[in-house]
Amino acid sequence: MAAEFVKLYPDNPQEKIIEKVSNTLKSGGVVIYPTDTVYAIGCDIFNSKAIEKVAQIKNMKAKEAEFSFICFDLSDISQYVKSLSTPQFKVMKKALPGPFTFILNSSSKVPKILGRKKKTVGIRVPDNNIPRQIVKSLGNPIITTSIIDEDEILEYSTDPELIYEKYQNQVDIIIDGGYGNNIASTIVNATTDSFEVIREGLGDISQYI
Repeated sequence: MAAEFVKLYPDNPQEKIIEKVSNTLKSGGVVIYPTDTVYAIGCDIFNSKAIEKVAQIKNMKAKEAEFSFICFDLSDISQYVKSLSTPQFKVMKKALPGPFTFILNSSSKVPKILGRKKKTVGIRVPDNNIPRQIVKSLGNPIITTSIIDEDEILEYSTDPELIYEKYQNQVDIIIDGGYGNNIASTIVNATTDSFEVIREGLGDISQYI
């Protein structure tokens, strides 16, 4: 059965559609959605079968995949990471919501979710109301991983209609939130207070340090 293709506006995402998406995630569905950077694919962090499906779509093994979590805000993060230092908290409070993935020391809850020992976890709070409202409605974070394009010029898929053509038989819902970016988030190692940039992306962390 083909995925449902729904339109949402980041400024004011329609509550009924957000609820439909979160209910789909609760029942083990996989969803493609926009972020403040590139389009991504994700599922409920507590559904192991859905996590395996996301990994399969990305041609990965679930236990080897480096998936990040999308959280609604900083208060959501505390369950999944070890306590933040004052410098870590200050920088993240200023930088989020924003185009960053912060790598943090994971709490004991994360290995149970992903099925293997993980010392670190990537945390995203994107500056886009669509994924954040989905997470808020769901009541917990979602797994997130970028949609890569095989195109030689564009690294990431930006057109939701083309994304639908490609993934309609692999996922349950695809959200059209307008054209996506072609630059991914900046990945920052925040396991210490040094904030080392692992991958340069859309965000400039030096503004917040």
